[in-house]
Order: sequence, then structure tokens, then C-alpha cells
Amino acid sequence: MADWETVREIALGFPEVEETTEERPAFRVRGKLFAWMARERDGGGLAVRVDRDEKQLILGSRPDVYFTSPHYDGYPGVQIRLELIDRDALVERLEDAWLIQAPKRLAKEFVEADG
Repeated sequence: MADWETVREIALGFPEVEETTEERPAFRVRGKLFAWMARERDGGGLAVRVDRDEKQLILGSRPDVYFTSPHYDGYPGVQIRLELIDRDALVERLEDAWLIQAPKRLAKEFVEADG
């Protein structure tokens, strides 16, 4: 089980992440959005960027945890029920989202250092 503080702690642990809280909490790497709080009218939860080709695979892997709403149809993002995801899975999902949006050189440096 996770909460927004857990999301915040993990997301801010990646290089060059900025948090914004203007409309809703969100995290960006060099200006590119990778994780944000989804609107309640769209089902709520945490929304994260995913590889477009993996979206259906992610949704099918744990339909109790990962979901989507009509707002995200055709968009490379999934929503996450924080109360049902464990920390390791959340770290993996946020890291993948960060890697998708990070500049190639920054992502490569991160992966090599994490190695």
C-alpha cells in the first residue's frame, strides 16, 4: 500500500525532477510530465506515463491496481490505485515513467549508475 507521500519520496529521488502543485501535484523531468495526480472525475489515483505499446499489457497484468478511464484513451498513460500497489511495483512504474520522459543522455547515465 502506498500514499501520495510515498509517490513524492520516490519521484523526487530521480535526477532533475521538479514537483509542481499548481492545479494538482505532478512530477516532471526537464519539463516533461511523467507522474501526476489524476482528477477525481477521471477516476482519481496516480497517473503515469507508459510506453504506448505496453499500456494494455500493464493494464492486464494487475487490473485491480492499474486502470484507465475514457480521458486517457489513446494516451500513453495508466492510472494506479495507490492503496493496492506495493512499494516495489510503484518504484518500478515511476522509474519506467521517468525513463520514458528523461532525455536520452540523462536516462543512460542513470541506468549505468544504477547498474
